[in-house]
Amino acid sequence: MIIDTHSHIYVEEFDDDRDEAIMRAKENGVGHLFLPCIDESSLSRMDALCAKYPGYCSQMIGLHPTELGDDWKATLYNMYQLLSANPDKYIAVGEVGLDLYWDKSRQKEQEEVLRTQMEWALKFDKPLMIHCRDAWDELLTVFADYDKSTFRGVFHCFTGTADEAKRLLEYPNFKLGIGGVVTFKKSTLPEALQHVPIDRIVLETDCPYLAPVPHRGKRNESAFLKHVLEKVSQVYNMPCEQVSCIINNSIRDLFGVQFFEM
Repeated sequence: MIIDTHSHIYVEEFDDDRDEAIMRAKENGVGHLFLPCIDESSLSRMDALCAKYPGYCSQMIGLHPTELGDDWKATLYNMYQLLSANPDKYIAVGEVGLDLYWDKSRQKEQEEVLRTQMEWALKFDKPLMIHCRDAWDELLTVFADYDKSTFRGVFHCFTGTADEAKRLLEYPNFKLGIGGVVTFKKSTLPEALQHVPIDRIVLETDCPYLAPVPHRGKRNESAFLKHVLEKVSQVYNMPCEQVSCIINNSIRDLFGVQFFEM
């Protein structure tokens, strides 16, 4: 059994076959789904999915850096009220972070939103699910205001070099989220992972995005996590069962709860 630590299976791309996609995930050994939040509209969709599949889906709460509307302060207020009222409902604060790929003009606002949500993680003792695109220097500048062991969480969708991995792994309570990119023909990620201890990674799909080979270019889904597992097992020269066991134990340590019965 493996855990998809980053599945957006609640989004509209799955409205026509969500139940079938979840069945396919189960049939392909995915024992649990973590649902990162994108914006306020995500919350009701995640609520419905977790109610329909109790014990199989776990939800996060947070405002994605590319989803800052003009009313982002109100959005943060509403999310904070929900988290305060029922902290056990949410397994992490995420996905949150910085994204300067699309728009650099709102960097200061993104940083303010990130800092606010980092404080949530501290107050409620939650891991962070970190999204970062074209902004690693800026992200780590924000993190530099805290001791490196202050937070725990996942640097989602890591696709960088060995040197970049080394820099992130200086944060001892963080893992690198590894997804479909590791299967791409021209990806340098397998080489980078040679320098990353296996207990410092988790597996993810980020579905419906970044489908692995042999489904590249198609809609991604949690069932395809098996291809990521197979590639990672090759990289570390370990059986899939051993890799999944190590990573599942790391996830339990990181998130602090039991997700499913092995």
